[in-house]
Amino acid sequence: MIKGNLHVKPELSLFMKQKLLVLDGAMGTQIFARDPTVDDYGGAYFEGCVELLNVNRKQWIQEIHQSYFSAGADAVETNTFGCNEIVLSEFGIPERTFELNLAAAVLAREVARGYDTPKYVLGSVGPGTKLLTLLQVDYLTLFKSYFSQIRGLLAGDVDAILIETSQDLGQIKTAVRAARAAMKEMQVVRPIWVQITIETTGTMLVGTDVAAALTTIEALGVQLMGLNCATGPDEMRQHLAFLSQAAPFAISCLPN
Repeated sequence: MIKGNLHVKPELSLFMKQKLLVLDGAMGTQIFARDPTVDDYGGAYFEGCVELLNVNRKQWIQEIHQSYFSAGADAVETNTFGCNEIVLSEFGIPERTFELNLAAAVLAREVARGYDTPKYVLGSVGPGTKLLTLLQVDYLTLFKSYFSQIRGLLAGDVDAILIETSQDLGQIKTAVRAARAAMKEMQVVRPIWVQITIETTGTMLVGTDVAAALTTIEALGVQLMGLNCATGPDEMRQHLAFLSQAAPFAISCLPN
């Protein structure tokens, strides 16, 4: 749908108004179950950079997406959890950020199109390896890192941007701003979702509780807030119960 000069895809939001959206499971465990070798990564220097498999082992990634869709998932997450400039700089390839995110989104989209029932692709945006609040990175560097990543995901036609496993409100704000800037530049509109990680201490890594996180995230105007990673469903229960009562938007839960 074209709204003004913007390209809008309302299908995912309409789906979620009618039924529960079932997401996929872990990407990493499925990748490592295939015992990737140094050659799969493209050399010893790149060992552990699973995002390179988006171009080096395309079939693996598509098989993983297909297995989750076939098991009943309505949506899968792209293999881009650490696919931002900061993380890729650790492997000496920050300039490949856009390329690898685009490749990941295209792989997932190709699989999704193979089903008769609606299947969706979420652009996975992980927390990276440096936290803004702890002064491990400056704002402009973090913004640029996310901006490049999200541009690639949007170019690959994801249905939503999922900022996940968030540990720091500063990082969340920066990622949301980068997502909006990327959408403005590319003339597209997609939902922005945020999932935080609550540790066994009952707070995010930098000490923020779920109520404070909700207050901040609600002000950002995103379409969904949820919990993922860190703990299992039992430990998440009280935090999810709070969100179910207090959140003015959709909520999600992806426990370990």
